[in-house]
Amino acid sequence: MLEASAHVGGKLSVSDVAGIAVDEGAESFVASRPEALRLAREVGLETDLVTPVQFKASVLSRGRIRAMPRGQFMGIPTDLRSLAASDVLSLGGVLRVPLDRVIAPTPLGEDVSVGEFISARVGREVVDRLVEPLLGGVYAGRADTLSMQATMPALFRELHHDRSLLSSTRRVAGGGMEAAGARKGLPFRGVVGGVGRVPGAMAAALVGNGVQIRTRTTVRGLAAVEEGWLIEVGPASAPERLHADGVIVATPAAPAARLLADVAPKVAMELAGIEAASVATIALAYRAQDVNARLTGSGLLIPPIEGRMVKAVTYLDRKWGWLADAADREGLRLLRMSIGRFGETEVLQRSDEELIAIARIDLAHVLGIEGVPVDARVTRWGGALPQYAVGHRARMERVTRALVEHPHLAVCGASYDGVGVAACVGSAYEASGRLANTLAHEQMAHHG
Repeated sequence: MLEASAHVGGKLSVSDVAGIAVDEGAESFVASRPEALRLAREVGLETDLVTPVQFKASVLSRGRIRAMPRGQFMGIPTDLRSLAASDVLSLGGVLRVPLDRVIAPTPLGEDVSVGEFISARVGREVVDRLVEPLLGGVYAGRADTLSMQATMPALFRELHHDRSLLSSTRRVAGGGMEAAGARKGLPFRGVVGGVGRVPGAMAAALVGNGVQIRTRTTVRGLAAVEEGWLIEVGPASAPERLHADGVIVATPAAPAARLLADVAPKVAMELAGIEAASVATIALAYRAQDVNARLTGSGLLIPPIEGRMVKAVTYLDRKWGWLADAADREGLRLLRMSIGRFGETEVLQRSDEELIAIARIDLAHVLGIEGVPVDARVTRWGGALPQYAVGHRARMERVTRALVEHPHLAVCGASYDGVGVAACVGSAYEASGRLANTLAHEQMAHHG
């Protein structure tokens, strides 16, 4: 396994904030898919899997913090009474929602943008105040450019049988949970000590099974030869060439496109068309007595329409029991903010001090937290989240067809069929399984 950076795991990593281990990237993964749970168990972390103590987030809407309405699915309401009671939308916005049941069908075509379709069915306020902050948390994208087929596949399929967004959403989020791939229980899991522990445990397990892992090893070139692949690594002044029977490219779309430009140009062309959003996480540790705000639930979502730089705040020591214990011992409170949406590349060009100041200004304005943090950590993730633009599924189908011409090549990662941890792990299981099967069948055929 060849890794360009100093450690394995990509965006899953842990570092200390005020002496407490805090994830720098994802701090949970969905349990509605089995792959991440399976991996954690396979690498010996089963007893460290935990569920959130607090799960429900609030949303900042029209200048005030409000509870998310019950029964929403990716921000789309299914319980109109709860929607009205939440006061997230204006009265006009609430009254617009049920018109979905009587207005003419909205064309879906082969794909449609999330913002365009949902606005047409239930009004723009639902998009701006409910859908946008949820999509911003997952994709760091914008509802008007994200693909409904790729980001809400179960709902997209359901809408082909029922013009009503409300009734289709209710089936997917309620009795039709099987269609969404959900299982019973809380939908998220974390790991004691941080999700960022998983890659290290996986690396240790692989090395124990004889796998060679080379960090600080940049792959500079890939060439197909009669007996497999030649992989060029190391500095340009002193390149090293390695031989492989098969190759799995697990880099983001842009470097994957560069690597594959000569050996799989059709795949490279499609991957080069995938754009990405850059984000940053800002973790702050406060003395407990300096956080007088009443923080309810697991965190707060902030839609772009509110005009704030921070798009989400996670109350880490409220959300996770193990972090609550660690913070209580030190007399601290732990908050983690995220900044950055698609198209906002200039945000990450600011210094750590500027980003921390932005986070503190928003915390003071929104939550009334005005104390000085005892410690802070800024983590930048440039090009971290691929954007599933309208037509993304069709693009992935073209990639799949193009890969048929290269049976000893596979690709995996966040650019293909889901940006979450579980989806990425599932992508890796599929790619490695397919390549292993190809090589095994060829070896059997060779030996008669």
